[in-house]
Amino acid sequence: MSSDDKHHVYDDIVEHDNKLPFWWQLTLYGAVVFGIVYWYGRRMDAIASPAETYATDVAAQRAADAERARARGAVDDAMLTTLSRDPATILRGRETFVSTCSPCHKPDGGGNIGPNLTDAYWLHGNKPTDLYKNVTEGVPAKGMPTWGPVLGDVRIQEVVAYVITIENTNVPGGKAPQGELASR
Repeated sequence: MSSDDKHHVYDDIVEHDNKLPFWWQLTLYGAVVFGIVYWYGRRMDAIASPAETYATDVAAQRAADAERARARGAVDDAMLTTLSRDPATILRGRETFVSTCSPCHKPDGGGNIGPNLTDAYWLHGNKPTDLYKNVTEGVPAKGMPTWGPVLGDVRIQEVVAYVITIENTNVPGGKAPQGELASR
């Protein structure tokens, strides 16, 4: 043994000063470069975060589900519930609700001369098809106009999808409960 080897012996194990394989070095330097690029990319919002990517993918999936539900044609509880999960449908439904339904139900659905749509109490059923029927045919005896000929099927489906999303949100200042307690 030479005198240089004594500095590299521990428990009678001789350590040699071998270089790392080149591919190990490339892996290390590549990981460092990737980390720096990713860090700067996230700070400048040039790279979407995993949460943003996930939200985009979920929104796209829900939009595709909504299109498939519309393509089936039959308006049923499953179809309307599927539409209530699509952010684009809910947004369009909210716009129609605010422009058409808010005089009677307030823009937040809390109820004005019409009932509160944000609590758990319902006058004419709370199933999605009940809501669809009420909006389409109206409830003339209670002052609810028939919106079917005015809005058309697609806009009514969007409004019902929006109303499904505001149920049980209990907005502050909402009208007192009317009807029967319903659970979905």
